[in-house]
Amino acid sequence: MSEHEIGRLIYLVVLLTAIVGWGWSRGRGAMGQQFQYLLIWGFLFMGVIGIYGLWPSLQEVISPRQGISTDGAITLPRARDGHFYITADVNGTPVRFVVDTGASDIVLRQEDARRAGIDTGSLSYLGSAQTANGIVATAPVILDSLSVESMTDRDVRAVVNGGELFDSLLGMSYLNRFESVEIRGDRLILNR
Repeated sequence: MSEHEIGRLIYLVVLLTAIVGWGWSRGRGAMGQQFQYLLIWGFLFMGVIGIYGLWPSLQEVISPRQGISTDGAITLPRARDGHFYITADVNGTPVRFVVDTGASDIVLRQEDARRAGIDTGSLSYLGSAQTANGIVATAPVILDSLSVESMTDRDVRAVVNGGELFDSLLGMSYLNRFESVEIRGDRLILNR
């Protein structure tokens, strides 16, 4: 523990002692009820401390951070499931992608394609892709725009998956637009 953490611990112990002492002096006759109140406050205190301690992990699960540095590099943290996720705007609509070096193309889930203004009912699913679950039909599309942070590409080729897909995939056809794709520890760094 650092000196700062030790100081905080001492402060919290003194504060807790003062609260318990005050409660003890106020109701010496009702010890059973005082003990119940003490337990309730203790559990509330431990709950707040637990949430405070876990908050960074919870934030990472709820909304993984992606950032852009001053040199134009996009840094993505590795999620708990081992994948790297990025939120990009497809035709102005935010879409969550898995960065997938095993995918050749940008692959949109049907739901994401519809949200981005693509009429999936009128697409021709003439293409196919080999996946871990077998061969799926795909339909080629041209995205008006694909924006990641401050970088925008226009007229971007992609495919809409004809089958089920948990997340849209950001494949090599887009990753090849970057000068380098590098994994350092638990970070994926995209440099343009």
